[in-house]
Amino acid sequence: EKFDYVAEVGGSMIIGFSGLMLWFPTFFSNYLPGWFFNIATIVHGYEALLAIGFIFTIHFFNAHLRLEKFPVDDVMFTGSLPLEEFKHERGAEYDRLVKEGKLQELIVEPPPHSYHVLAVIAGLVAMAIGTTLVALIILAGLKWL
Repeated sequence: EKFDYVAEVGGSMIIGFSGLMLWFPTFFSNYLPGWFFNIATIVHGYEALLAIGFIFTIHFFNAHLRLEKFPVDDVMFTGSLPLEEFKHERGAEYDRLVKEGKLQELIVEPPPHSYHVLAVIAGLVAMAIGTTLVALIILAGLKWL
């Protein structure tokens, strides 16, 4: 998970700076030579493809498609995690909270069942979109072979 965050921050900086260059070419052309814009165009496009490919393959598998989470991990939609899952997935944090006596402060009522249903629907729609995008990326890559 930490690598994912580092990659996201680095990728965000790359796509952000190249995007700003392409969005405000007049400003940046005062400070950078013209060939930088060619590089920015290429980097911006490939970074976007890399981000989409990573999110909808590695991240989706690790976060949602594992058997214990399938079809979707609804924590991102409900904001709460069942206590047993918390113990299993974040054992050190659970032990620390119990030791400090802070666990009871964090316990909330579980969300209504309808939240879970909506989370599964939203997750399946996102996975369908992601799978389509990854397939299109692969098809585009095969075109160049």
